[in-house]
Amino acid sequence: MPLVPDTAPSVHLRVPTDEDAMAWYRAFDDPEVMEFHGGRAAEYSVYEELTARQRRHDAELGHCLWTVLDDAGAVLGFTGAQPWPHRSFGPVGEIEIGWRLGRSAWGHGYATAAGRATLERMRALGVPEVVAMINTRNARSVAVAVRLGMRRAETYTSPVSKQEAYCFRLEL
Repeated sequence: MPLVPDTAPSVHLRVPTDEDAMAWYRAFDDPEVMEFHGGRAAEYSVYEELTARQRRHDAELGHCLWTVLDDAGAVLGFTGAQPWPHRSFGPVGEIEIGWRLGRSAWGHGYATAAGRATLERMRALGVPEVVAMINTRNARSVAVAVRLGMRRAETYTSPVSKQEAYCFRLEL
């Protein structure tokens, strides 16, 4: 496995396009990528709806889950912020940041670089605090949250999956 380099790679963020639905579908069509997101790839229609919802979030809120691109313009996955989507558990009413990259982008520092870019954008919007909900077994994402300066706060159990997740917090 490659080590995270001392210098962060550059990443570019854009509001997801219609074409990004297929790019996300392909990047996430991998059991390892989806291990902490239901364990299997979602149908293409899920990504069509997700990218459309993110365009609405961007238009209404000024932030969303943005598509992450490398310097060559290749889609690596997504990062960004959105309102916590659940009403019955977790950090209800909070702004959650997150990231998901295709496996070929793992271990190169892209998730941390994308997370930092997200935090810069959220600060610029005047958001006072963000959270990140991370499956307690997802050591890679926990490490990214720590590198971003987030502190582990409460732990929640999903009422559906019964999986535990850490809630990381960061005041901006």
